[in-house]
This record gives sequence, C-alpha cells and structure tokens, in this order.
Amino acid sequence: MQSSVQPFSPRQQMLAADYEIYRYRDSYISEVELHHHDFYEIYFFISGSVQYTVESRQYRLKSGDILLISPLELHQPLVRADKEPYERVVLWVSRSCLEALSGESCRLSDCFDIHSPQHTNLLRLDAVSVRRLQDMADAMMEERERKYFGWELNAKALLTRILVELNRRMGDAPSGFEIPDESSGIIAGVLRYINENFGEEISLDSLSERFFISKYHLSREFKRLVGTSVYRYVIQKRLIMAKQKMLAGCSPTDVYCNCGFGDYANFYRAFRAEYGISPKEFCGAAPKGTDRRQN
Repeated sequence: MQSSVQPFSPRQQMLAADYEIYRYRDSYISEVELHHHDFYEIYFFISGSVQYTVESRQYRLKSGDILLISPLELHQPLVRADKEPYERVVLWVSRSCLEALSGESCRLSDCFDIHSPQHTNLLRLDAVSVRRLQDMADAMMEERERKYFGWELNAKALLTRILVELNRRMGDAPSGFEIPDESSGIIAGVLRYINENFGEEISLDSLSERFFISKYHLSREFKRLVGTSVYRYVIQKRLIMAKQKMLAGCSPTDVYCNCGFGDYANFYRAFRAEYGISPKEFCGAAPKGTDRRQN
C-alpha cells in the first residue's frame, strides 16, 4: 500500500518528540528560504524538477535520490515548474530518538556526520536498494495511519532498519554528484573558514583579503552558490552553534560571547528575529539534552 499524501506545510519544526514522516505531492510550491533544523532529515526524492543546495553543495535530483541533512547544515530546495508533480517523502528524526536507537558500537548518526571524510548529502543507490528503503518508509506511514496493534513498536523498528541501511550504504555508495562549478572550491573554503571561526570577527572585507578575491566577486558568487549573503550566513551559523551549545546545557549568557556576538543585546535581537523566541525561552522549552523543536 502506498501511503496517503499529506497537505504540504511550510512548518520547519517537529511536533512529535521522536520522529515524523510525510509524503508530499505538489504541482506548485512557493520559494523555500535557506534554513536549518534542530533534527535530522532524510529526504526521499520521487519526482519533479528540483535543484537542492546544502551549504555550498548543489545537487540536481533524480528519482530515487536520498538526501541526508544534519542539524548543522543550512539547506534549500529550488523547485521548478514541471510536467511531473514535485513528490517526496520526508522523514524527521530528533536527536534524542537517534541516540536512544543507537548502540554502544553502532551510532546511527554516523551517516549524517559532516566531519567524516566520506561525508556526502546525496545517496544515489541501485534500484533494488531504493525500492527497499521506500517500501520501509511507506510501511512506517501505514503503521501510523492504520494504528494496528503494536504500531508504535513496528514503526520504530522500521525506522531503525532504515537508519541501519543508510549507515551501511554510506561507506560504499558512489559520491561526487555535486553540480560542478568553477567557484565552488573557493566558496567551500570560505564556508569552512566561517564554520571553524564563527566565534571570531568575520567580515566580507576580511574574507576577501584572506582568500585573495574581490569582495564584489565573493559576494556575488557566495549568494549564487549558497543562496544568501555572507553576512546573513555568518549570523545564521552563529545562531545554529549557539543553539547547539544551549541544547548541551550552556546558558545564553555563557554562549553569546563564544559565538561571535559582541554583547548579549545583539545576540538576543538576532535570536528572537530568527526564531521568534528569546534565548531563555528556548532553553526552557524542554528538559536538557532533548530537542527544543524550534527551527
């Protein structure tokens, strides 16, 4: 049985504490802004015309492609009008759920690890493997919709099987499916520098000098490849890292100075403008060590 299609929602935060799974099919979708989640995303692409940006990497998706996106990665789909509807299955998994399902020698988050030498966002597997994973995702949705006896246990078991399979295939699956671009190497270096030095003072001028590139050219190419300005990206990355530290138990007043904000007032304004909630409200939204479930 193929699972029923859900009405699309631009919501980017989880309502459930463990996982959520949806099938979407749209003939038209408005532009989705560059964004990130506080949870892990597994995206099964079925049909349509989509170019997907994850940080500086751009992928032109083919039917059967699977995207793996971690909480630290800013991403954005660019959906073009096409004869085929834009159809996909989206599976969201909270940090706490992923940790609970993992074993001592089996970290299910490994397939999302951006620091791994084998890291890639896109898995393009053989047809049999894709069908097996999609069947498991469909079975998960059917369990949730029909609510058979023991459906919670069976759905969680299917989720575990999907995560194990993805981790098994990550090591030997082909990679290098990014769209080639002359500027991608330079912009990847700029992003790597920002990610490693987000707590320091960073400006377009300083990046231009460090990478020996005109600031006008850098600004234009960064916007084209990443989907946002250098300034906006730096702010978003600082806020993402601030959230990770607060999720780990740090207080807002301990976090802001380590994440590149000059003072607490600047941090407070930026955080509230981005997430519609204050840093202290974010810290109080859930017990320590669990998702705050705010995008």
